[in-house]
Amino acid sequence: MDRMGWAPRARHVLLALAGLTLLTASPSSARPEYPTTLPHDEASCARPSLWVVSDADTTIYLFGTIHTHDGRTHWFDHAVRLAFDASSTLVLETLIPTEPPRPVAAPQGSGLSLAKATVQSARQAGLSVQFGADMVLARAADADGKPIIGLESFDEQLRMYQSLPSPARPAAAAAAVAPPPHPEQSLAPYLRTMVDGWNRGDSRPIEAVVGAVRTQSPQAYRRLFTDRNTAWAQWIAQRLEQPGTVFVAVGTGHLVGSDSVQAKLAAAGIRSGRIN
Repeated sequence: MDRMGWAPRARHVLLALAGLTLLTASPSSARPEYPTTLPHDEASCARPSLWVVSDADTTIYLFGTIHTHDGRTHWFDHAVRLAFDASSTLVLETLIPTEPPRPVAAPQGSGLSLAKATVQSARQAGLSVQFGADMVLARAADADGKPIIGLESFDEQLRMYQSLPSPARPAAAAAAVAPPPHPEQSLAPYLRTMVDGWNRGDSRPIEAVVGAVRTQSPQAYRRLFTDRNTAWAQWIAQRLEQPGTVFVAVGTGHLVGSDSVQAKLAAAGIRSGRIN
C-alpha cells in the first residue's frame, strides 16, 4: 500500500511521530492539560484500535496510541475509557523524567536528527505531543491516582533512537530517505493522514510507513519494532501470571504487521482480540 507515496518519506514520518516525545520532553510538557471544550457528537468521536489479552484472572488491554494529535477529535471515551477505568495500572512505552532531561544530541543522519527535522512538520499539520494519546492517558492516570510504569526507561529509549543507523548509501536508498528541502511543506499531509486514520481505527497508513521502513532499513526496523515488540510481548506474557487488569498503551506501529506485539504473543500461544 503506497498510493500516497509513503516510501520516500517513511523514515521521516515515522520518526516525526515517535521521536517528538523525546525531543520535546520537559516537566511542563510531561503532564499537559487535555482540552475541556471537545465535541461529543458521534460524528466527531474517534474510534482508535483497542485489543485485549486475558486469561481466567488477568485482563491486559492493549491500546495503539499516536504520539501527536490535534486535540480536536474526542477519542478518550466508550471502549477506551471503560478499559482505562477498569485498569489498576497504566503502562506506557516510557516515562518522561520529572527533572529536566539533559540536552539531546542528534548527530547528522541519526534517527533523532530526522525527528528534529520534522518537528516543524507536525506543527504545520496542527499536531502536538501535548495532545498525543500517551500524554492524555498519563494525565488521566495522574488525576485518578493510577500508577504509571514504563516498558522502557527514558534513557534506554533515547539511546535506541541515537543508535539507529544512518540511511544506506549510495544510490536510491539514500535518496529515498534524504531530508526533503522543506519538510514542513511536504510531510504535513502525511502526518495528517496518519492521524486521521488513527482516529478512524484504520491502521493502514501507519502500517504502510512501518512496511516502508522495513524495506529501506532492516536494521532500523529490527531495533525500532522487532526487538521491542518481542520484549513487550514477553512482558505481557509474564504479566498474565499475575491477577488483575492493566492498560498497556504503545504506538500503533507496534500493533501492526507480521512482527506486531500480537503476532509475537500468538507465536507464544497467547491469543489477543480487537474489541472496538
